[in-house]
Amino acid sequence: MSLINKNETVLFQGDSITDTNWDRSNDKFIGYGYPTIVSAWYSSLYPENNVRFLNRGISGNRIGDLLKRVQKDFIDIEPSWVSIMIGINDCWHRYSHNIPTSAGEFERGYRDLLTKITQNTNAKLVLCEPFLLEVEPEQEKWREDLDPKIDVVRKMSKEFETLLVPLDGIFREAGKKSSKEFWSEDGVHPTSAGHGLIARAWLTTMGII
Repeated sequence: MSLINKNETVLFQGDSITDTNWDRSNDKFIGYGYPTIVSAWYSSLYPENNVRFLNRGISGNRIGDLLKRVQKDFIDIEPSWVSIMIGINDCWHRYSHNIPTSAGEFERGYRDLLTKITQNTNAKLVLCEPFLLEVEPEQEKWREDLDPKIDVVRKMSKEFETLLVPLDGIFREAGKKSSKEFWSEDGVHPTSAGHGLIARAWLTTMGII
């Protein structure tokens, strides 16, 4: 049975994986990715529930960026549910821009974010693991940075008693069934099939399918 009730607001937050070009001038268009797939499935199954789905993901964001906009893009919205997927840029930027985020910094930022949300809203939380499909040889070394951050997300989920969507393992298993590029051409940004995989995992976690 769905955990989302009538007249609730579901807010998706994160980086480019969530962003997917949602319309900044029209809340009804929430992009081309997994948030839209989730909204479409839920709305088709429960058309009478009048649930509002919003996207505020911003491409390139890291945990610190979410903290900077926690008032405007989290608290002020007064969501019933907040779904967060963040962390891959905190890893990637270490290798692409020489801007590292330690696991400790990531944990402190994530805890601060969740504390502010829980203290200032009545929202229930869904945490989505960051994930990586190593389609390029140099991405193998990213694991030493990303895996501790995935552990942080799991730790925060237990600490704040949230729902958890275990995407890293889901993508790892999916990569055994077909090429990794089938799910993500660059190892980070999902293809349409990859977004479908995220949406299915999210919907399953929420008891919708």
